[in-house]
Amino acid sequence: MFRDIYITLFGFVRTFGALQLFFLQLLVHSPGIFIRRFGLVIGQVYNAGALSLVIIMVCGFFVGGVLGLQGFSNLAKFNAEDSVGAVAALALVKELGPVITALLFAGRAGTALASEIGLMKATDQLSAMEMMAVDPIRRIVVPRFLGGVISMPLLAAVFSMVGLLGAHVVCVMLLGVDVGSFWQQMAQAVEVADIHEGIVKSIVFGIAASLLAVWEGYNAIPTAEGVGRATTRTVVISAIVVLIFDFMITAVAL
Repeated sequence: MFRDIYITLFGFVRTFGALQLFFLQLLVHSPGIFIRRFGLVIGQVYNAGALSLVIIMVCGFFVGGVLGLQGFSNLAKFNAEDSVGAVAALALVKELGPVITALLFAGRAGTALASEIGLMKATDQLSAMEMMAVDPIRRIVVPRFLGGVISMPLLAAVFSMVGLLGAHVVCVMLLGVDVGSFWQQMAQAVEVADIHEGIVKSIVFGIAASLLAVWEGYNAIPTAEGVGRATTRTVVISAIVVLIFDFMITAVAL
């Protein structure tokens, strides 16, 4: 039993160290790729961000609608229905917007990144680049990593805005909350620090989800089963890491 525990801990530490070195490589190459190969980065922003807009907007609208319904039903007990806009805005900007966007990003864009890079490895495309003296990390991995990091805060902002629209539709148009009170309470309750917290969370989640996606794809076993496992691990580990970071950032911000 102790031997198994030792092997597990040793493997975790070794993998964590290798992940940190991999992350440092990405950071070293990122400025040069961003300047010299800006078109590649924009293409990955489109793949990771623009192609995820539909699921982000649909989920954001209905999450905002649910917040409106739940907030109205609970605040009505205290005759504070006009504050439902403030409750929905704080929940979306500080918590639900970054977290749910990160989970959706990992499920849609993260799996695409991991499977794409894993398939390149399985078909020896990465090895062929190395044979031609082309660094696959600089040419393949870094643009996809930067595309995910840039896309995540933008998607979180879209999610929060569409969520507020959903809360407005449910509360003002369906439940009869005064539109002036709805937006005035929201403007008074949401502070700049709340927006900054949401931005910081979205950036951290974007870095974590994108890093795990490209790491799993680049280190996938070059078989069909290996690529499938790498894709599954991307979603699972990203969800766990996002929730852990969410707790840590929230605890620091309080």
